[in-house]
Amino acid sequence: MSTVRRVAKNTLVWFFGDIVGKILSLAFVIYAARYLHAEGYGILSFALAFTGMFGILSDIGFYELIVREVARDKQKAGKYIGNVIILKSFLVAIMFGLLCATINMMNYPSKTVELVLILGISIAIDAFSVAFHAIFHAFERMEFISLGKILKNAMFLAGVFIIIYGNMGLLAFAYLYLIGSLFIFAYSFTITAMKFARPKFEMDKRFCKWLIKEGLPFWASSVFIKIYYDIDKVMLSMMVGDVAVGWYSAAYRLVVTLGFIPTAFIASIYPVTSRLFTSSKDSLKFATERAFKYLLIIGIPIGILTTELADKIILSVYGTGYAPSTIALQILVWSEVLIFVSAVFGNLLNSTNKQIIITYATAIAAVLNVVMNLLLIPKYNFVGASIATVATEAFMFVFVSAYVMRSEYRPSERNILSALIKVGTAGFAMCILLIHKDVVLIPLSIAVYILILYLLKGIDGVDRKFIKQILMKEDKYYLREY
Repeated sequence: MSTVRRVAKNTLVWFFGDIVGKILSLAFVIYAARYLHAEGYGILSFALAFTGMFGILSDIGFYELIVREVARDKQKAGKYIGNVIILKSFLVAIMFGLLCATINMMNYPSKTVELVLILGISIAIDAFSVAFHAIFHAFERMEFISLGKILKNAMFLAGVFIIIYGNMGLLAFAYLYLIGSLFIFAYSFTITAMKFARPKFEMDKRFCKWLIKEGLPFWASSVFIKIYYDIDKVMLSMMVGDVAVGWYSAAYRLVVTLGFIPTAFIASIYPVTSRLFTSSKDSLKFATERAFKYLLIIGIPIGILTTELADKIILSVYGTGYAPSTIALQILVWSEVLIFVSAVFGNLLNSTNKQIIITYATAIAAVLNVVMNLLLIPKYNFVGASIATVATEAFMFVFVSAYVMRSEYRPSERNILSALIKVGTAGFAMCILLIHKDVVLIPLSIAVYILILYLLKGIDGVDRKFIKQILMKEDKYYLREY
């Protein structure tokens, strides 16, 4: 199977898993939000965000490191997974201890504390499952990751119906997460041991030191990203109240749902670009240019459609009780559009062993996000938190792209600028058609967007060759040819 077809296959598999998983997850969120109401859902959102921030202490960059290194040499899979699990055991113990100590010092109600502790156990179990997922990723077998997502979210959806039917209350959601984590751990361990590699539980001190040294930049980036992804909910809870968290989280969850698109594509090309780093600089540049263009083409119309139809989306998904979430959705969707394009440059840096640059960028972004939330939340409530999120992602895009465009692996400035102009022009035409927010015009606006993009040669001959290769059985075209 050629590189392009393999990337396309893995992207589609990840898309399918994420689409089905997100649909199930969104249904779970809708029923949970309506059952718990804004205050109860705000408490659950706080607990998930709080435990999530501690969860990053359980993986100091091991996921990205396993994917990159095992993709280059698959014979080392057993050694990597065994040593990583040993290291994670120590990290998980430290993480859970810190979580318990912190939540008990924050004077939250006992119900909230209990919720956080149960979710903390779930996070600890997930830490080990993630290591096995990295093996699936390195071997480019995305179907196992996708299947796991579908099964877990299906369990959550079934669970929320049971909770609602039995009127079990808020705490039952924490136990539901715990059961899901246990199931995924068993599933991931079994698949890894049967199909890829059995973990070699022989602690190699020198190897572990190397793992920690190489993984720290990845981990630090994850820490800072988690801070500016979740600190807004914690700060809203402490500064404004749980109702505001519920309104903000409702919009935020819809936006995060869109993340499966760049995640699927970047996850599929990461093993490929990691190998291209050691084999072909020109192919690596080319892959980056194409990835940027494709994600830009997808991201812009999503941002426009969501902005124009936000009120209808919120009303149909959550009901009138979440009407204030509309403006948050209109703002937050553009943070996701920025993630679409900045993820491409982030992937390039990770693939070329320059993950430390991502660390610097996310560190500054985390500080920026906290400061902006401190300034904006008291005055603008959850709208201020939404603005802070978009501003943070804009900074990330500028910082990372500025470094990439000065590096030896920089894509063509002309090609990047051309993509921005062509997609921007097609997007502007789409905005004009949707100015009156008429749902009937959505298909026409999308058709006009694609037509203008085609007329401006935003979809060129190389793109058409890729499409042919994906559809053809013969491996006629190869990435290295370009």
